[in-house]
Amino acid sequence: MILCASVIEKMTAQVDKSTLVLLALLGLCTFFLFKRAKPAKGSRISPRISPFLWFDGQAEEAANFYASVFPNSRIKNVSRYSEAGKEFHKREPGTAMTVHFELDNQPFTALNGGPQFKFTEAISLMINCKDQTEVDYYWEKLTSDGGKPSDCGWLKDKFGLSWQVVPEGLGALLSAGGSGSKRAMNAMMTMKKLDYPAMKRAFDGDQKEK
Repeated sequence: MILCASVIEKMTAQVDKSTLVLLALLGLCTFFLFKRAKPAKGSRISPRISPFLWFDGQAEEAANFYASVFPNSRIKNVSRYSEAGKEFHKREPGTAMTVHFELDNQPFTALNGGPQFKFTEAISLMINCKDQTEVDYYWEKLTSDGGKPSDCGWLKDKFGLSWQVVPEGLGALLSAGGSGSKRAMNAMMTMKKLDYPAMKRAFDGDQKEK
């Protein structure tokens, strides 16, 4: 924890001391919640690396929303703030602190840490879609209720988290080389939600000039 606090202090030089203490406490809490135990024979081993998402009071709402969008998803457990450390966390006892959940069997943690840090496009979650129907489904769900479409398959959901909704086969179109890949790239650059059939037509040279 000494090393952890040192790294956090260097990265957050402009953040006040109470926030640094809170970060250290939350890190310790998460360490014990996620401490890897020897799995039972035949059980699935959790991935060593999993996303940890910082929210300002919306962690539980966000986790429930994401779990409603993706298959094979569930809320695993919720830890809550108590009176202990309230001078630092300033949260009402009973407020969600961390939410551990799975989306399509991938573990995530959502934290109600405060207003200090915001999501940016520097980090996004990419959804690999088997067909255009899946692209349409995830695009509609994640841009609903205040989400915002962006360009080339990117979007922000209503909590500000960035996603990329990508059809399988896109990489093959863009990496094949030649004039087909150039046409597919040019088609993609005009899109918000990716339209794989349109890009495939462009790749094949069948897209008519408008």
